[in-house]
Amino acid sequence: MPKCVVLLSGGLDSATCLAIADSLGFELHALTVSYGQRHQAELAAAERVARRAGVKEHRYVSVNLDAIGGSALTADIEVPKNRDEAAMSGSIPVTYVPARNTVLLALALGYAEVIGAEDIFVGVNAVDYSGYPDCRPEFIQAFEHLAAVATRAGVEGHGPTIHAPLIGLNKPEIIRRGLELGVDYSITHSCYDPKPDGRPCEACDSCLIRIRAFEALGMRDPALP
Repeated sequence: MPKCVVLLSGGLDSATCLAIADSLGFELHALTVSYGQRHQAELAAAERVARRAGVKEHRYVSVNLDAIGGSALTADIEVPKNRDEAAMSGSIPVTYVPARNTVLLALALGYAEVIGAEDIFVGVNAVDYSGYPDCRPEFIQAFEHLAAVATRAGVEGHGPTIHAPLIGLNKPEIIRRGLELGVDYSITHSCYDPKPDGRPCEACDSCLIRIRAFEALGMRDPALP
C-alpha cells in the first residue's frame, strides 16, 4: 500500500480530502499544523477526523505565523461577518494568511520525504468565494515543480505528486463527494472565529459558505448546535 501525506486541518475540505486519499488505497499519514491561528478548535477537530479515519500516523507541527501577522486568523484583526457572496468574492479577504499554504506544503513535503511517500494531498479549493491566491491550480502546479527540484527524491527522479482533488469543485459538490465516502461532517470545524466553547459563529465567511452549501443539498450543517 503506497503511503501518502494528507494536510489535515480538521475542516470540511481536508476531511473530504482525507477520505478521497483513503478511497484510492493509500496508507494515510496526516499532518496537522498549528500555525498561530487565533483558536484551537480546528486542531481538536483534526484529531477527531484522523481518529475516525483510522490514519496510520498523525503528526503535529507548530509554526508561529502569528509572529508575522497580517491576517484576521493570526493577528488582532476583526474577522468579517455576515457578508454576501458579492462581498466575499470582491477581493482577497483579510482572513488570507500570507504564505500559509506554501509553508504547510513545505512541511508536508519534508514529512513525505522522511517516510518515503510520493503523494501529498491538500484540500485547497479555487471555486468557492474565499479568493485565496494559494488555493489556485497555478500555485499547486508551481509547488509541484519546486518539489521536483528541491528534494532528494526529485533529484533521483521520483519527486512527489501534489494532489488537490477538490480544487475544481464547489462546496456542495465537495460535501456530496464526502457523504458518498462516509465523511462525518458533524466532527469537522470550519469557523474562523468560534465562540469560547468552540461552537461556530455562524456568521464568518467560512461558516456562511458551509451553511449555504448544506442548504443547497437540502440539509442542515451537522456541525451546528
